[in-house]
Amino acid sequence: MAQSAAVGKRVKKRDHANLNSRLIRTPIRKFSWLFVGPTLIAFVIGFVWPFLHGAALSFTQFNVVTDAKFLGFGHLFDNYIRAFSDPGFLHAFWYTALFTVVSTVLINVLAFAVAYALTQGIKGNNIFRTVFFMPNLIGGIVLGHIWSMIFDGILSHAGTNILEKSQYGFWGLIILMLWQQIGYMMIIYIAGLQAIPEDMMEAAKIDGANKWQTLWKITIPNVMSSITICTFLTLSNGFKLFDQNLALTAGEPITVLANGSQVRGTEMLALNIFNTFTQSGRWAHGVTQAKSVIFFILVALIGLLQLKFTREREVQQ
Repeated sequence: MAQSAAVGKRVKKRDHANLNSRLIRTPIRKFSWLFVGPTLIAFVIGFVWPFLHGAALSFTQFNVVTDAKFLGFGHLFDNYIRAFSDPGFLHAFWYTALFTVVSTVLINVLAFAVAYALTQGIKGNNIFRTVFFMPNLIGGIVLGHIWSMIFDGILSHAGTNILEKSQYGFWGLIILMLWQQIGYMMIIYIAGLQAIPEDMMEAAKIDGANKWQTLWKITIPNVMSSITICTFLTLSNGFKLFDQNLALTAGEPITVLANGSQVRGTEMLALNIFNTFTQSGRWAHGVTQAKSVIFFILVALIGLLQLKFTREREVQQ
């Protein structure tokens, strides 16, 4: 009887706790829109509506947004056809893709190496972290002009400058991006490295694993969440690069093709879209909107595929 009474009391306490929990959750759910609403409204106003409006404008011809004229169903995709027929846009696409691949690999490898070194208990690691992170605080336009002066000073001794050959501009942009972003990615990798359970590292030592084996079998699998974040950021930053490209090379050197169209040797996608918008002609703005939609879809697809690929390899702790 005493045991039954004790069981009954525990059941009553559990039911009472569940009731209190439901009573607490009910008002939270009832008024959750007060917290979600402002953010949702800002998202719709700042992103969803401008994107839908821009996508609609890609099927029009206009000089001013208020005077946009629908192309008609027979010419619905004329702006997109003109975008893909632009040799400058196609060159900018492949140039941006190559730049993004190279910069993503180098930034993540070097940032991880720096983070790994700074979590090994070396003296002055806080000072090194600050020094590596500081370039990320400088704006892209300022960085572009700083490195433009540096490269001009270096290359002037060789009788050339960064604008004469596209390979100089390519590696100049790579160096600029490394200098700016390694410190930011380093912070994310340090957070991931410090979150690795100590018992796993101790177990690896007991089992006789050397540093190389520990790195590949324990450390890297456990920082895959950090790798996912950093890879996504570097991929998106590489494709969206604009201000550094504008300030460092402005897309030069320029090659004029036989049909009169121009191909800028170091022009990336964002800069190509900007330059298309500033051109004269009745098709310029509509084609710009078409390029912007293509640009968005491209970056979104690559970002989603990368997230899916890396998240499948994350270790659940």
